[in-house]
Amino acid sequence: MKPITEVAEKVEIEKVIPYGYDKAKIPLDEIWKKDRRGKVILVTAINPTPYGEGKTTTAIGTSMAFWHLGKKSIVTLREPSLGPVFGIKGGGTGGGKSTVEPSEEINLHFTGDFHAIQIAHNLLSTVVNNAMFHKTMPDLDREGILWGRVLDMNARELRKVVLGIGENGGAIQEDYFEITSASEISAIVAIAKSYKELKERLSNILVGFKTDKTPVFAKDFNVVGAMSAVLRDALLPNLVQTSEGTPAVIHAGPFANIAHGHNSLLADEIGMRYSDYLVTEAGFGSDLGAEKFVNIVSRAGDFDISGAVLVATVKALKYHGGVKKKYLNEENVEAMEKGAENLRRHIEIVRKLGFEPVVAINHFPQDSEKEISKLQELVDDMDVKFALSEVYAQGGAGGVEIAKYLENIEPRKPNFTYKLEDDVREKIEKIATEIYGASGVNWESKAKKDLKLVDQLGFNDFYICMAKTQYSLSDNPKLLGAPEDFTVTVRALKISSGVGFIVPLLGDISTMPGLPSKPAAESIDLTEDGRIVGIR
Repeated sequence: MKPITEVAEKVEIEKVIPYGYDKAKIPLDEIWKKDRRGKVILVTAINPTPYGEGKTTTAIGTSMAFWHLGKKSIVTLREPSLGPVFGIKGGGTGGGKSTVEPSEEINLHFTGDFHAIQIAHNLLSTVVNNAMFHKTMPDLDREGILWGRVLDMNARELRKVVLGIGENGGAIQEDYFEITSASEISAIVAIAKSYKELKERLSNILVGFKTDKTPVFAKDFNVVGAMSAVLRDALLPNLVQTSEGTPAVIHAGPFANIAHGHNSLLADEIGMRYSDYLVTEAGFGSDLGAEKFVNIVSRAGDFDISGAVLVATVKALKYHGGVKKKYLNEENVEAMEKGAENLRRHIEIVRKLGFEPVVAINHFPQDSEKEISKLQELVDDMDVKFALSEVYAQGGAGGVEIAKYLENIEPRKPNFTYKLEDDVREKIEKIATEIYGASGVNWESKAKKDLKLVDQLGFNDFYICMAKTQYSLSDNPKLLGAPEDFTVTVRALKISSGVGFIVPLLGDISTMPGLPSKPAAESIDLTEDGRIVGIR
């Protein structure tokens, strides 16, 4: 690896705050020194298998490929959460010869941003319970508290808990845990562009209600200053490098199935201002990641988008064609043909959002030549540009064909799915029908009550951040392929007033994942010479 200062010099970033030899924070004042010039390339995908389809690997490889063409590029990615690292998916730093480094450190504690978000969130939680215990806010309705707690871990046993049991145990309170990436503060760090904006957004977090139904916000507990102090360094984007020594900015980590699934606006500003091409990833399939990138991120960041890369794999097509997980490595061309309808639907989604996608066929070693040939044939029949992505095996050289397709593409205005002035119900129904392809939306009684509350609080102009399964275009993870004539069920709405999101909870989605029967943590180890091994 190169010294991080040398990586910064590649794109003329003059001032960094080193975190050792190979990591650095970029100060806020450094970000704004240059004007925007870089084209924005979005990397998205079809609905994934439980193991992921290499979107991060493709994003890193595409960015490196631009350097092979003599262009400057910066890839921006989310910070990995320890939940998936120790769970089923594994790390989030790419693979093979297309990685961001130092990968083990990035996958684990990194620069402490997740820790800071977790502490800031739980500080507010504890102060709320303390107010109930000391009765400093006697009219606070303990059954109306909306602000739970977070932990950067998959821990289903903490989804619902009771606090305060035992002598001097604090106020007795029913509470819940979410994973840290689902915290509203995680989204705020990804959206805020200054310390002033950070404090304003933290102040506006809806914590709960008083007994007279008056809303209570974080600013009412007088700890926004302390929360901001904890988050001071976490707001600064992290500069690292790819496996070929080119710049990568990794910052913030909201999941795409329960949050907005993108790195920070500050990271994207660095990519747009210090390179010719910003290559950025939106989490999971285009129904989640690309939809939110267009309707939330590009609108909040006020930037245009030049092109989109849609990642597809042989394995995912077989999965959507009905093949069970344990048989995905076996050749099955017939299942691929059936599963290709999922790819077709994602091409339609990207086009609806305003862009002509380039399909990147991510090549895995176990893919047979017959399957790769069939996938190329299927994509060719869909009248879309495609390229075989060999970045895992070859690094940037394996992504040059993709980069060439994108090299001369021009920025264009996105097609927003909804207007901000639409009411919340209309926004949600537009996403469900126009993006997912649902025939309608079923509203449970709790969701209907929440709609009235949103209206009463004057939050109808908020962005919509859908929370649903990533495995299906519907809200049912078992409904694979390209389902027709389905409805989605909204069971509740979560109000994130600090970041300005309404989060509809669809189907059985949970904001605190659980571990599989054999967690990935079982394969991670520390060697006698201090090397961390086994993170997949």
